[in-house]
Amino acid sequence: MKRSRVNEIISEADEFIRSFGYILPPFAYWTPSEMKDKQDQIDNILRSGLGWDVTDYGQGDFDGLGLFLFTVRNGDAADLGKGRGMLYAEKIMISRHDQISPMHRHTIKAEDIINRGGATLALQLYNDDGTGEGIDTSGEVEVFTDGIRRVLPAGGILELSPGESVTLLPGNWHKFWGEGGDVLIGEVSTVNDDRTDNTFLDPIGRFSEIEEDVDPIHLLVSDYEKWFGVGGNSGY
Repeated sequence: MKRSRVNEIISEADEFIRSFGYILPPFAYWTPSEMKDKQDQIDNILRSGLGWDVTDYGQGDFDGLGLFLFTVRNGDAADLGKGRGMLYAEKIMISRHDQISPMHRHTIKAEDIINRGGATLALQLYNDDGTGEGIDTSGEVEVFTDGIRRVLPAGGILELSPGESVTLLPGNWHKFWGEGGDVLIGEVSTVNDDRTDNTFLDPIGRFSEIEEDVDPIHLLVSDYEKWFGVGGNSGY
């Protein structure tokens, strides 16, 4: 993706998010130079992978296969073994009309996916086949939507209207998209490390390759290692 396109997506996303009354934290609007100036204050932002995330999964087709995310908070996955600490994460995402977030599952993370506003959020769901690498194409899928038990056939489509949510547990394979328009999505989850906790059904990349045709208006989480020598661990 060209950096100019990433800049456009960030600006469009901020406008869409604000239209629902959701305001991002102040650090979201710092320029790269401001982040450099505050580097001694932002170690937690960098290590936790807080901030902007725009991905086309390395496929060069953001409108067809992509996702916008902003990680608002995220703990340290190492604390999971201790059983205490900041064991949770929160993200705000945008799934555009018919824009696919590809089939994947998580190893540790449980998550509530919440339709915060806009159109219908559609999710296709499967169980794990027991290997951790494939889907069960026959078993029924049980999930809870706002505490209500739902059972779908393998590959069934769950549709969430604004205000509705679904709880996905580790091993629940899922892909999702905006049905009939763009959707603002909230995610509340277990802390996770994106470098280890995502498994995609097809071999694709998690982050975009960026062509630097203009300067960034804001850094992406995937820029932190290059700019600061510290890599983030935000997931989705």
